[in-house]
Amino acid sequence: MAPTPLRDPRPGSIIPHMGNLSQGSHADEHSSAIVSRGLVVRRGKNEVLHGLDLDVPSGQLVGLLGPSGSGKSTLMRAIVGVQLVESGTITVLGMPAGDPSLRHRVGYVTQAPSVYADLTVEENLKYFASVLGTDGDSVARAIGAVDLTRYAKTRVSRLSGGETSRVSLAVALVGDPEVLVLDEPTVGLDPVLRRDLWALFARLAADARTVLVSSHVMDEATRCDRLLLLRNGDLLADVTLPELFERTGADDADQAFLTLVERTEVAR
Repeated sequence: MAPTPLRDPRPGSIIPHMGNLSQGSHADEHSSAIVSRGLVVRRGKNEVLHGLDLDVPSGQLVGLLGPSGSGKSTLMRAIVGVQLVESGTITVLGMPAGDPSLRHRVGYVTQAPSVYADLTVEENLKYFASVLGTDGDSVARAIGAVDLTRYAKTRVSRLSGGETSRVSLAVALVGDPEVLVLDEPTVGLDPVLRRDLWALFARLAADARTVLVSSHVMDEATRCDRLLLLRNGDLLADVTLPELFERTGADDADQAFLTLVERTEVAR
């Protein structure tokens, strides 16, 4: 069965903050890998993020879910320190986002593969390892972590889309980061590859890493320890999946999201 994309019944509307679902759920900031308070991002005349307050717990697999255009990529760019922020604060591992001290502690995988197609898997990893100044063993460890050892000598241009996505993930892992920020890494992949990548994300989280994964496919909520639901730049909920079902009365993640949207529209 094909994954179910998030459906947005009123794509042009603005959703105010749902205090009963997200406020009061913040973790202790000392146990949170990522903390945002009042985060506002503007592009031109458009405010993209509207004063976000959220916490990403350490050592968990957290899903950042919402329709296309909800601000997921903008938030992730703010987390890794490459997005201009108008106001508010965002810290990662206790430091301001983008602080030079985080260079080896945070890994970032963009939607488009950030690797060189004319190099082999191993050559790509060796290049990025040299940029980061990591030891020689880091290349083999990163390739092994994403299960690409047998393709180490293969040119990236000869790999499948899913394998290329894993090379990008290996690049993010070569510095042995504590936090991984993955922007829609499973979009467009077949169900088997999606399953394998989510299993890998779970293993990374089990290894005490914090893994933040964005997606517009609500089916993937079932694979996460915690969920951040975003729509039109507002945080609708910061909950676990069982909490989401309990509070909405829905029996699947897609319907739960729609219920949040409908309740918010009524509240307006």
